[in-house]
Amino acid sequence: MSQPARLSAALLFACACSPSGGDGTDSSQVTGSTSAATTGEPTTSTSSTTGDEPVSSTSSGTATATTAEPLTTTGTTGDSPVAPTVILPRASIQPEELAVLANDQDPQSMAVAAHYMAARGLPADNLVVLSFAPPGDALAANVFAGLKGQVDAALGPDIQALAIAWTKPYRVDCQSLVSAFALGHDPAKYCSQPCSETAPSGYYDSSSLRPFTDLGLRPAMHLAGTSLENVQALIDRGVAADATAPIGTGYFVRTTDTARSVRWPSFTATVEKWSPDLLAMEYVDNAMGMGSDALEGKTDILFYFTGLADVPGIATNTYLPGAVADHLTSYGGQICDSGQMSVCRWLEAGATGSYGTATEPCNYPQKFPETQVFVPHYWRGETLIEAYWKSVSWPGEGVFVGEPLARPYAGATVEFDPDTLSLQIRTRQFAPGVTYTVESAPSEQGPWTASSEFTPPADAIHEVDIPDATEPFYRIVGPG
Repeated sequence: MSQPARLSAALLFACACSPSGGDGTDSSQVTGSTSAATTGEPTTSTSSTTGDEPVSSTSSGTATATTAEPLTTTGTTGDSPVAPTVILPRASIQPEELAVLANDQDPQSMAVAAHYMAARGLPADNLVVLSFAPPGDALAANVFAGLKGQVDAALGPDIQALAIAWTKPYRVDCQSLVSAFALGHDPAKYCSQPCSETAPSGYYDSSSLRPFTDLGLRPAMHLAGTSLENVQALIDRGVAADATAPIGTGYFVRTTDTARSVRWPSFTATVEKWSPDLLAMEYVDNAMGMGSDALEGKTDILFYFTGLADVPGIATNTYLPGAVADHLTSYGGQICDSGQMSVCRWLEAGATGSYGTATEPCNYPQKFPETQVFVPHYWRGETLIEAYWKSVSWPGEGVFVGEPLARPYAGATVEFDPDTLSLQIRTRQFAPGVTYTVESAPSEQGPWTASSEFTPPADAIHEVDIPDATEPFYRIVGPG
């Protein structure tokens, strides 16, 4: 178990995200509750967030999720103090901010959309049903323009991201379909002509947690697979991953394929950044060919990043829920059949997300996930679609596949001690270099009073103590 970084002062709390709105908070609330002392020792109860939903704990400390109405303070019997309500900052895109696109001329697409809507409890209005004869791999530009016009007209400004509930088509002419929906179809900017640099997205390593609101783009991801059963299994893995904080290993493999191993300097830097008590990382360097280019028989894969045209042995490994795996090659993003290994093979092996390119990208590292960017965004509790999109600087040819809302590192834990009136929060969602302010109030409507502020120096599991927590409400405010 990793030791938390303790940040104790009069009142200290922070988060890894750019909060929303003018006050920098959202509706996420956590109420800690007290439990009756039975041994004479101070008793502490715990409530844990499992996303950005309100979570309250019972008198025994068992967390129960509530979603219907704003959470109110939990009282206790006798003369015990009332546990305060903690309003947490926004940490990611919310499920209700994701729209699902389906094609009613593709039976698998409609079935996938139905399964996903139910699995994630998405509002019925978030489903956009299109109708077009699947043309195979690519849509013509004029057909796509009509479909995008329908999508844009159907979506409100609150929709921040898209799940594409079909496998094909996956490109528009030479641009990937997901980037065309996110950035607009513009082959001059987002396609190699024939093999060159492409335009940046503006979303790379962004602190934004509302990409459409802040940047005017909606990142998109395919729910892809060769069968309905494969995609349903993918969806179920993503849902099962939420707030599990999986303990596994990230593997970063440099292979004998020099052209496809251009990410190796980033691999080494990623491994060096993380201490083993936070994330176990392993860099495998087989550039000289003295070992194996592939992992086999691993039982704890959290990340698997490599570079090969075809990666052998991937089905012999076990991938934890929320695991991400990809291989830098030219045509991995041709889903789900390719002259090289398609990224669909990672999903079939058990990964929850993968990435490849739809057309020849050349081996520009900027066109592939930058692991030094992906890992911290994912680890601080952002969704898969956010962390993955933010890790690709030039995503115009990129095909993102997986369960968009998977959040294995979501949440925080709140504890309140009625004897000492101390409030303690544990979370990994603090962004290094960002200044946050703690505020308290007698009611959720305020007036709010700032107590302190601080800037976390590094990614860590932070433990924040609020002594003498006598106010009924506390909230955390970040920039914006």
